[in-house]
Amino acid sequence: MSTYNCISEDVKLGTNVSLSKFINLYGCEIGNDTKIGAFVEIQKNARVGSRCKISSHTFICEGVVIEDNVFIGHGVTFTNDTYPRAVAPNGTLQTEVDWRVERTVIMKGASIGSGVTILSNTSVGENAIVGAGSVVTRDVPPNAIVAGNPAKILRYTEQKTEGQNVHSPQH
Repeated sequence: MSTYNCISEDVKLGTNVSLSKFINLYGCEIGNDTKIGAFVEIQKNARVGSRCKISSHTFICEGVVIEDNVFIGHGVTFTNDTYPRAVAPNGTLQTEVDWRVERTVIMKGASIGSGVTILSNTSVGENAIVGAGSVVTRDVPPNAIVAGNPAKILRYTEQKTEGQNVHSPQH
């Protein structure tokens, strides 16, 4: 272990994973050919797929699944609890037994812009793009381009199918 990185023994690293300095990884899984930037934390039971790029200052908490070929911009924050509280009903500080981790999924080929916050219990569809600074409060459909707070669909990406440009339907 480097003096600049904290990587616990239970981390599963794929082949050709590139790790910058000043990262914190524990109990997570990182796929092949993925690049992790500086000042990134990835918590236990989170999974990052193959050929992903996780940019600096990003926080990936427990319950987040990032599929293959995903880009995560700088300073992206994930959450895993819809109603976080500091104390339990009896007034003591909460521990892991006091909350239920909620899952978040970023599907294959998606791109998440810098400064995005993604709330728990959401998914970002395949090849979707989330604009910088957005707050994702609900599911993003495949191929959608979303932006804002809360993130709203602006349009859909063009998908190339057998040499033709095909536009996804607008909602």
